[in-house]
Amino acid sequence: MLFIDSAGQQAARNNNDLMVRRGRYEALSPALAAMALYTLQAHAPAGGAGNRTSMRGGGPMVTLVNPQQEQGLWPLVWANTPYGKAADMNELPWMNPTPTSEKKGSERWPRHGHPVEAFFGMPRRLQLVERDGLIAGVIQRPLGINYAGWVHPLTPYYRVKEGAELLPRHPRAGRFGYRNWLGVVADDGIGTTTQRAETVQNWHERTMGAPADLVVAGWAMDNMKPLDFTWSSPPLVNLPEEATLFVRGLIDAADLFGRALGGALVPVLAEGEAREAVRERFFSESESTFENHLRAIDEEANRTAIAGQWVEDLRNVALQLFEADALPGLADRETSVQEHIVAAHRSLRNAFRGFGKSGAKAYDALELEPVRHVTRKEAA
Repeated sequence: MLFIDSAGQQAARNNNDLMVRRGRYEALSPALAAMALYTLQAHAPAGGAGNRTSMRGGGPMVTLVNPQQEQGLWPLVWANTPYGKAADMNELPWMNPTPTSEKKGSERWPRHGHPVEAFFGMPRRLQLVERDGLIAGVIQRPLGINYAGWVHPLTPYYRVKEGAELLPRHPRAGRFGYRNWLGVVADDGIGTTTQRAETVQNWHERTMGAPADLVVAGWAMDNMKPLDFTWSSPPLVNLPEEATLFVRGLIDAADLFGRALGGALVPVLAEGEAREAVRERFFSESESTFENHLRAIDEEANRTAIAGQWVEDLRNVALQLFEADALPGLADRETSVQEHIVAAHRSLRNAFRGFGKSGAKAYDALELEPVRHVTRKEAA
């Protein structure tokens, strides 16, 4: 029960627990049990009637600042400890009677506790069973603490629209790459609908710009079913507002060109996982190039030149991926299919010149002018 990916009773009863088998641990040492208990409480997913999720919902995204200049556990912990008034031991929720949530209106708001409770929330009512110095079982009761309105300092948030309530971000199944950075790794640069984690926002001022990476992690959940575990270590991006908007343009352009690639693959691959897998490779294979461009952005950078080179870099990746799926066996296909593939190839190349719906929007995001073909008469 303490492990999020453990098989539930129904999975065990139906013998469906093939990848993560039941009965993995007969018993745990107290230290391991404490770590498992903490993880479950901090990430608690939906678990049936009365089993509360964590204060950030089931399977929240976690972002930790990882200093580059100091390595080790303590620098990592201290970098992610918010400044403020130190808590007393009695402020920890397990030092007091549990405020259960049987009644309507029993939500626990930030005003009801110390900010330290964000790190040590107790949405689940769990008692560990000890036997011979080991933890051999768990007893659970429903209707633990029902948190409302808390903003966790290690999680990025977003709003559906301006003025709406803040909602915690949750990882999606699959790779976390630069296409997902806005509002998590880098400021989105456009308004107040996204908010990076508090510790991420404060790092630049707290350290006078010391370099750092981020650890982005968390369970991707489908209600109580774990789908994937995200783990990524991108660089922390702290740039002036104008440079931030430029980075947003680079990411938006890549997303639009990725859509153009997906559209061009229609005559080659069926809609679904195969086509999406090629798009994921497009982002994966362009990530190191993106980070190189990111390092080149400063006050004096020639952003038009960077934008132009970024288009060329993405074009090379996209055409290589398209041709790898489209060209093998092309001569053996029906004539009508060949024509569709040739037209899709032309359309994809034109997108990288700034034409078509996706190409025009991408060039607009990069503040570039579309590239016209030069006629023979003009060349003469």
